[in-house]
Amino acid sequence: MYYICSGFYEEDNLRGVKKPLFYIINLEQSKILALVNEALQINKSLFLIDLKISSDAKIKVIVDGDQGVPLKECIRISRHIEHNLNRDVKDFSLEVMSAGLSEPLSLKRQFKKNIDRTLKIKLIDGTKIEGNLDVIDDEGINISWKVREPKPVGKGKITVVKNAQIAFKNIKEAKVKIKYN
Repeated sequence: MYYICSGFYEEDNLRGVKKPLFYIINLEQSKILALVNEALQINKSLFLIDLKISSDAKIKVIVDGDQGVPLKECIRISRHIEHNLNRDVKDFSLEVMSAGLSEPLSLKRQFKKNIDRTLKIKLIDGTKIEGNLDVIDDEGINISWKVREPKPVGKGKITVVKNAQIAFKNIKEAKVKIKYN
Protein backbone atom coordinates (compact mmCIF):
# COMPACT_ATOMS: atom_id res chain seq x y z
CA MET A 1 0.00 0.00 0.00
CA TYR A 2 1.34 3.42 -0.93
CA TYR A 3 0.52 6.68 0.79
CA ILE A 4 0.74 10.06 -0.82
CA CYS A 5 0.95 13.00 1.54
CA SER A 6 -1.37 15.70 0.23
CA GLY A 7 -0.83 18.03 3.15
CA PHE A 8 -0.10 18.27 6.82
CA TYR A 9 -2.42 18.38 9.79
CA GLU A 10 -1.37 20.40 12.82
CA GLU A 11 -2.67 19.09 16.12
CA ASP A 12 -3.81 21.76 18.57
CA ASN A 13 -2.61 19.87 21.63
CA LEU A 14 0.89 19.40 20.15
CA ARG A 15 1.72 22.99 19.27
CA GLY A 16 3.93 23.16 16.22
CA VAL A 17 3.94 19.39 15.59
CA LYS A 18 2.70 18.53 12.14
CA LYS A 19 1.77 15.04 11.00
CA PRO A 20 1.22 13.97 7.40
CA LEU A 21 -2.47 13.96 6.48
CA PHE A 22 -2.43 10.25 5.53
CA TYR A 23 -1.30 9.44 9.09
CA ILE A 24 -4.36 11.17 10.52
CA ILE A 25 -6.70 9.50 8.00
CA ASN A 26 -5.22 6.09 8.80
CA LEU A 27 -5.75 6.62 12.55
CA GLU A 28 -9.30 7.80 11.94
CA GLN A 29 -10.06 4.80 9.74
CA SER A 30 -9.06 2.27 12.40
CA LYS A 31 -11.13 4.11 15.03
CA ILE A 32 -14.15 4.40 12.72
CA LEU A 33 -13.84 0.76 11.68
CA ALA A 34 -13.93 -0.23 15.35
CA LEU A 35 -17.05 1.93 15.88
CA VAL A 36 -18.78 0.40 12.84
CA ASN A 37 -17.98 -3.11 14.09
CA GLU A 38 -19.38 -2.22 17.54
CA ALA A 39 -22.61 -1.01 15.93
CA LEU A 40 -22.86 -4.12 13.75
CA GLN A 41 -22.52 -6.40 16.78
CA ILE A 42 -26.00 -5.32 17.89
CA ASN A 43 -27.58 -6.76 14.73
CA LYS A 44 -25.65 -9.85 13.56
CA SER A 45 -27.53 -9.98 10.25
CA LEU A 46 -25.73 -6.79 9.11
CA PHE A 47 -22.19 -6.69 7.73
CA LEU A 48 -19.75 -4.10 6.41
CA ILE A 49 -19.22 -3.81 2.67
CA ASP A 50 -16.97 -0.75 2.47
CA LEU A 51 -15.54 2.09 4.54
CA LYS A 52 -14.01 5.11 2.81
CA ILE A 53 -12.53 8.23 4.35
CA SER A 54 -11.49 11.00 2.00
CA SER A 55 -8.74 13.53 2.69
CA ASP A 56 -11.40 16.18 3.35
CA ALA A 57 -12.92 14.06 6.18
CA LYS A 58 -15.89 12.64 4.30
CA ILE A 59 -16.73 9.28 5.84
CA LYS A 60 -18.75 6.82 3.76
CA VAL A 61 -19.92 3.54 5.30
CA ILE A 62 -21.70 0.93 3.16
CA VAL A 63 -23.44 -1.95 4.93
CA ASP A 64 -25.58 -4.85 3.79
CA GLY A 65 -27.73 -7.38 5.57
CA ASP A 66 -28.89 -10.94 5.17
CA GLN A 67 -32.49 -9.64 4.97
CA GLY A 68 -31.65 -6.17 3.65
CA VAL A 69 -30.90 -3.04 5.67
CA PRO A 70 -33.77 -1.05 7.17
CA LEU A 71 -33.38 2.74 7.30
CA LYS A 72 -33.52 2.67 11.11
CA GLU A 73 -30.37 0.50 11.14
CA CYS A 74 -28.47 3.01 8.97
CA ILE A 75 -29.56 5.76 11.37
CA ARG A 76 -28.52 3.71 14.41
CA ILE A 77 -25.07 2.98 12.96
CA SER A 78 -24.62 6.61 11.95
CA ARG A 79 -25.51 7.85 15.44
CA HIS A 80 -23.17 5.35 17.07
CA ILE A 81 -20.26 6.58 14.96
CA GLU A 82 -21.14 10.26 15.26
CA HIS A 83 -21.63 10.22 19.04
CA ASN A 84 -18.24 8.59 19.55
CA LEU A 85 -16.20 11.00 17.39
CA ASN A 86 -15.31 14.52 18.48
CA ARG A 87 -16.14 17.18 15.89
CA ASP A 88 -14.13 19.71 17.89
CA VAL A 89 -10.92 17.81 17.14
CA LYS A 90 -11.69 17.17 13.45
CA ASP A 91 -14.91 18.09 11.66
CA PHE A 92 -16.29 15.43 9.33
CA SER A 93 -19.28 14.49 7.22
CA LEU A 94 -20.76 11.04 7.65
CA GLU A 95 -22.82 8.96 5.25
CA VAL A 96 -24.10 5.49 6.21
CA MET A 97 -25.95 3.63 3.47
CA SER A 98 -27.02 0.20 2.39
CA ALA A 99 -25.53 -1.46 -0.67
CA GLY A 100 -27.65 -0.52 -3.66
CA LEU A 101 -29.26 -2.93 -6.10
CA SER A 102 -27.04 -1.68 -8.89
CA GLU A 103 -23.85 -2.25 -6.89
CA PRO A 104 -21.76 -5.34 -7.64
CA LEU A 105 -21.66 -8.18 -5.14
CA SER A 106 -18.32 -8.20 -3.35
CA LEU A 107 -18.61 -10.64 -0.42
CA LYS A 108 -19.54 -14.33 -0.28
CA ARG A 109 -22.26 -13.40 2.20
CA GLN A 110 -23.91 -11.22 -0.46
CA PHE A 111 -23.92 -14.11 -2.93
CA LYS A 112 -25.49 -16.34 -0.27
CA LYS A 113 -28.41 -13.96 0.26
CA ASN A 114 -29.04 -13.83 -3.51
CA ILE A 115 -29.48 -17.56 -4.13
CA ASP A 116 -32.31 -18.17 -6.65
CA ARG A 117 -31.85 -14.73 -8.21
CA THR A 118 -30.56 -13.97 -11.69
CA LEU A 119 -27.00 -12.62 -11.81
CA LYS A 120 -25.09 -10.84 -14.55
CA ILE A 121 -21.50 -11.95 -14.24
CA LYS A 122 -18.37 -10.63 -15.95
CA LEU A 123 -15.40 -12.94 -15.73
CA ILE A 124 -11.77 -11.87 -15.65
CA ASP A 125 -11.27 -13.21 -19.19
CA GLY A 126 -14.06 -10.91 -20.48
CA THR A 127 -16.77 -13.58 -20.76
CA LYS A 128 -20.26 -12.48 -19.73
CA ILE A 129 -22.75 -14.93 -18.24
CA GLU A 130 -26.31 -14.36 -17.11
CA GLY A 131 -27.98 -17.05 -15.08
CA ASN A 132 -29.75 -18.16 -11.93
CA LEU A 133 -27.55 -18.47 -8.83
CA ASP A 134 -28.18 -22.02 -7.63
CA VAL A 135 -25.43 -22.87 -5.15
CA ILE A 136 -22.59 -21.14 -3.33
CA ASP A 137 -19.69 -22.75 -1.50
CA ASP A 138 -16.28 -21.64 -0.20
CA GLU A 139 -14.68 -21.85 -3.64
CA GLY A 140 -17.30 -20.29 -5.89
CA ILE A 141 -20.81 -20.40 -7.28
CA ASN A 142 -22.92 -22.57 -9.56
CA ILE A 143 -25.29 -20.87 -11.98
CA SER A 144 -27.75 -22.20 -14.52
CA TRP A 145 -29.52 -20.71 -17.54
CA LYS A 146 -31.71 -21.82 -20.42
CA VAL A 147 -30.75 -21.63 -24.07
CA ARG A 148 -32.44 -22.65 -27.29
CA GLU A 149 -30.35 -25.06 -29.37
CA PRO A 150 -31.00 -26.95 -32.60
CA LYS A 151 -32.46 -30.41 -32.11
CA PRO A 152 -29.92 -33.22 -32.47
CA VAL A 153 -32.22 -34.86 -35.01
CA GLY A 154 -34.67 -33.04 -37.23
CA LYS A 155 -35.64 -29.43 -37.58
CA GLY A 156 -36.44 -26.94 -34.88
CA LYS A 157 -34.97 -26.06 -31.51
CA ILE A 158 -35.20 -27.33 -27.97
CA THR A 159 -34.64 -25.59 -24.65
CA VAL A 160 -31.56 -26.83 -22.83
CA VAL A 161 -30.47 -25.98 -19.28
CA LYS A 162 -26.77 -25.12 -19.02
CA ASN A 163 -24.73 -25.02 -15.80
CA ALA A 164 -21.45 -23.41 -14.91
CA GLN A 165 -19.30 -23.56 -11.83
CA ILE A 166 -17.39 -20.33 -11.39
CA ALA A 167 -14.60 -19.77 -8.88
CA PHE A 168 -14.73 -16.49 -6.95
CA LYS A 169 -11.20 -15.69 -8.14
CA ASN A 170 -12.48 -15.69 -11.76
CA ILE A 171 -15.33 -13.25 -11.15
CA LYS A 172 -14.53 -9.67 -12.10
CA GLU A 173 -18.02 -8.35 -11.36
CA ALA A 174 -21.38 -9.85 -10.40
CA LYS A 175 -24.63 -7.91 -10.20
CA VAL A 176 -28.17 -8.95 -9.41
CA LYS A 177 -30.41 -8.53 -12.46
CA ILE A 178 -33.41 -6.44 -11.56
CA LYS A 179 -36.64 -7.87 -12.97
CA TYR A 180 -39.61 -5.65 -13.71
CA ASN A 181 -42.98 -7.38 -13.83
